[in-house]
Amino acid sequence: MHNGHVTNNNEKMSKSLGNFFTIREITKQYHPLALRFFLISAHYRSPLNYTVAQLEGASDAIYYIYQTLQDCKDALSSFEEVLNGVTEPKGKPIRNLPAAQECIKKMQSEFQSKLSDDLNTAHILTGAFQDALKFINSNLNTLKKKQKQQQLAVLQSLVQLEKEMKAILSILGLLHPSSYSEVLLQFKEKALERAGLTEEDISRLIEERVTARRNKEFAKSDQIRGKLTCKGIALMDVGNETIWRPCVRVEQESRTTTASDMPEEPESKASATNDTSVGQEAKVPTACH
Repeated sequence: MHNGHVTNNNEKMSKSLGNFFTIREITKQYHPLALRFFLISAHYRSPLNYTVAQLEGASDAIYYIYQTLQDCKDALSSFEEVLNGVTEPKGKPIRNLPAAQECIKKMQSEFQSKLSDDLNTAHILTGAFQDALKFINSNLNTLKKKQKQQQLAVLQSLVQLEKEMKAILSILGLLHPSSYSEVLLQFKEKALERAGLTEEDISRLIEERVTARRNKEFAKSDQIRGKLTCKGIALMDVGNETIWRPCVRVEQESRTTTASDMPEEPESKASATNDTSVGQEAKVPTACH
């Protein structure tokens, strides 16, 4: 639907200049959802500047959304029996948490307001939508520590938040027919293609990093992590396990040997991500060493 001028790194995109890309070429390296997310980051009548940084920021943002929804689904699945026929002791239905109800209300209001404003999709998934994602991650981290009645209210709130977010994503064409986990896997496969690596390469490097940390060779550990980040692969230490996810490529900087590379357990898989907002340009290296 976009009909504004499209530029490539602030230069006119045209066949004569040889600086244009087809959708097929772009989706060889990036998930179609990332491209769609990028396209709605500008108003349909406004100029759109295509850069790798913008596309990688869009890819990172949509991955964050799907990882949050996957974490939410996992949590709800583990409490499935509790959720069946959820009622309070006196038989009254469990209500959403006031904060969750406020999130839902703001999401609906912002979404309708922006679409009513000449289909202004530029920042449609920022603001209240991002607040809802943060609410989910925050409550997932403390869910098991809550008492049963508090858990029920949180679970009911998560169910409603997921429902509302899926409705918004569906309207925007960002709700993939595949499961959350399948979409996340597709994003990871694209990231590996861009990095020129395989899953086996990542596993080997993770093992090398684990060995380096065990031997207190933190400079080597930092180097492995930094080189992977430079290629768009982020390593995250979750408990005793190291996992990876796609990320925006960043320029590797020289780092001194410190204990900063000691294990850090992120609040959740999604909250450890770089939740780049729509239209927010991320840094991409000019060179990686």
